Amino acid sequence: MPDDLLTSFIVAAEGLAPQVAAFAEEGERSRRLPLPLVEAMARAGLFRLWIPQALGGPEVDPMTFLRVVETISMVDGSAGWCQLIAGSLSAFAGYLPMAGAQQIFGCEPLSVVSGSFAPFGQAVVAPGGYRVTGRWPLASGCQHCSWLVGACRVVDSDRPRLRSDGTPVTRMMMLPAGACQILDTWDSVGLRGTGSHDYTVTNIFVPDDHSLSFREPPGQSGPLYALPSIALFAAAVAAVPLGIARHAIDLVTHLAAAKVTVRSRRTLREDASVQADLGRAEALLRSGRAFLYETLEDAWRVVSGGGTLDVAQLALLRLAGTQAANSAAQAVDLMFNAGSSASVYESTGLGRCLRDVRTAGQHIAVIPFNYGMAGQAFLGFDMGTTTLMLMDDRGN
Repeated sequence: MPDDLLTSFIVAAEGLAPQVAAFAEEGERSRRLPLPLVEAMARAGLFRLWIPQALGGPEVDPMTFLRVVETISMVDGSAGWCQLIAGSLSAFAGYLPMAGAQQIFGCEPLSVVSGSFAPFGQAVVAPGGYRVTGRWPLASGCQHCSWLVGACRVVDSDRPRLRSDGTPVTRMMMLPAGACQILDTWDSVGLRGTGSHDYTVTNIFVPDDHSLSFREPPGQSGPLYALPSIALFAAAVAAVPLGIARHAIDLVTHLAAAKVTVRSRRTLREDASVQADLGRAEALLRSGRAFLYETLEDAWRVVSGGGTLDVAQLALLRLAGTQAANSAAQAVDLMFNAGSSASVYESTGLGRCLRDVRTAGQHIAVIPFNYGMAGQAFLGFDMGTTTLMLMDDRGN
């Protein structure tokens, strides 16, 4: 794809900043992304970035995708998170059979997808497809979605289908949002505007071409779909904390020029401890971000050249995402501290940054457990079941 077209999505995200900011408080109150903002982001194509070119999508590279997520998250973490989820799941268009992909992703330009990878559903084999029942958590943006993904264990009659190693066979099911019941469960500390509620379906029919497994070859041959999607998603999650941390640093930089401390009667910008906190925060953010983008670019070069990532390279993607997210959270902690008594007021925005970045950091893709998992991979351990978290062809 031409560089100017890739850049256009970043420019579009930057252009949406005033709308994202204007709707941030409404999203926080209503616990969902306001529909006018959803429509503006959809019209800009930000929910379709990983749809293959064969279906009329942009199929952008991972670095461009992360820059878009960061750009939105610099204004509002909830909006950035919803863009991350919908944009990431648009990659499913590259894995589904063409007929199903066309129906779900190709016909309606404003179609938005969310859902869960956790196999909490049951898919009973039926002629031409499956009968699906289940309940799944954390469907960010589910209230404005056209389709919801629900991972299921496959059942033949009344017996679970097993692989040769005895593990259950699972598949991702594309569920029409109109057939799903949204359960009001998202009363969260942070990222409140994502509307990450639970959802449920009972005995609905899903045709074969509306389901996929990462064990099967993707329908599209581009390098984007050669990158194992779970590892790629794990790296992409970190873009939201990176954006939130940049926002927190900007808030403190602005606040420091006006806020006068009670202790010294000087502005924050003249306080040596604030100066040091700002320097440490900037170093944490920039180093974590550089590690993430360097690792992504290396992986992209491998798959673009027809290669395959090994376990250590997949572990490095997970490690880079985890480190970037944790560095971002540390930077926000420093900025909350630097803001002194002003930080406790909602009007500064620092409290929300703190809540949002810590909520994003609870995602399994970026939790501290990943440090040990990466270390095991680098030391040549037999990863065993841990590899399920690294390699899609083992995980579904």
